[in-house]
Amino acid sequence: MLEKILAAVATWIMSVISTMGYGGIVLLMAIESACIPLPSEIIMPFAGFLVTKGEMTLWGIALAGAIGCVLGSIPAYYLGMYGGRPLVEKYGKYVLISKKDLDMADRWFAEHGEIIIFIARLLPAVRTFIAFPAGVARMNMTRFIGYTFAGSLLWCWALGYIGMKAGQHWEDLKVYFHESHYVIAALGVIFIIWYVRRHFKNEHEA
Repeated sequence: MLEKILAAVATWIMSVISTMGYGGIVLLMAIESACIPLPSEIIMPFAGFLVTKGEMTLWGIALAGAIGCVLGSIPAYYLGMYGGRPLVEKYGKYVLISKKDLDMADRWFAEHGEIIIFIARLLPAVRTFIAFPAGVARMNMTRFIGYTFAGSLLWCWALGYIGMKAGQHWEDLKVYFHESHYVIAALGVIFIIWYVRRHFKNEHEA
């Protein structure tokens, strides 16, 4: 049942991008960066696949993704700034953010300072909730946006590049797979299942 729901989510993601183009990428990446588990590991590779169709450009999708990340991260930043750690702990579980996740983000922010905002944007899972400790610490908004944009641009470009390369070699790969979008959806579903199970494991250990 869970797999069917997740597959439907993956199909919806690809439908949004196909219909809205760059605007769809901005929207979906904003949702992902607002701490809603909508994986960029589906969003950006599929956008990269469309690059091979001539519908988009690699730097265009990377820029759209980075802009979306910034737009989605700002509400999370202010939630941490005005709500503080207690509010995030109380409601974070509804978007699959565990206390262990927050402890890790706080520790990284304390140990490495503001540069961790850039680094975390290059890491799966962590990138979705790193804005909270930045808000709690009242990090300078200009630097927060700068680090978020720079890290997200690299992340989105890399995932888009993977999707683009897969598309360019699809004639070779289709011997093993029948439909490209099914492959991307399957990989995304695997990632979401890992993310959900990781959350409940962290909750149990907390």
